[in-house]
Amino acid sequence: MVTRIGRAWRTPTARIQRGGAGGKRVPAPANPGNGLIEVMARYIDEILQPGERVLYSTNAHWIFYFPAILAWIVTLALLVLSRQAIVDWLVLLCLAAAAVAALAALYWTVKGWFHRFTTETDVTNLRVVHKTGFIKRRTFEMALDKVESVDVDQTILGRILNYGDVTIRGVGEGIETIKTIASPLAFRSSITTR
Repeated sequence: MVTRIGRAWRTPTARIQRGGAGGKRVPAPANPGNGLIEVMARYIDEILQPGERVLYSTNAHWIFYFPAILAWIVTLALLVLSRQAIVDWLVLLCLAAAAVAALAALYWTVKGWFHRFTTETDVTNLRVVHKTGFIKRRTFEMALDKVESVDVDQTILGRILNYGDVTIRGVGEGIETIKTIASPLAFRSSITTR
């Protein structure tokens, strides 16, 4: 990663993915001198204070793709059914329904990808940071010494697929719920273990 012009060089970081669900951050090899300016820097990399380092990073779970996956399966089933149909009007009906299902699947695929792309959840040695949105951005930050409790809410499917909602209660800071994040227990541990 190359920092913006006029800023001091920082040690870049890279995220290790655990099954596509999130993971810890470790130092990445630096590549200074290539002259490129990073186009889309992560939000956390832009707001780190001197002496602050990222301890844990996670993202929205891939379950956001579930409606798209179902729609792609319906599209495929309708296409197969259209090949099996003998009557012309039934073939046309299956193809038209497959086209509608494919458009819905494409919409949900892009929507899920964009949500995951624009959502960041990080724990540094000083605070918890959660950011959603691209143009309309919403951020939440809480100092670790102000965190009173961290609650995890998982459904049965969430336990199986390792996702859930995390509610952070702060002393005098209020309550914030982060919905459907990957590895919620590891995220909670990274906040409470000091």
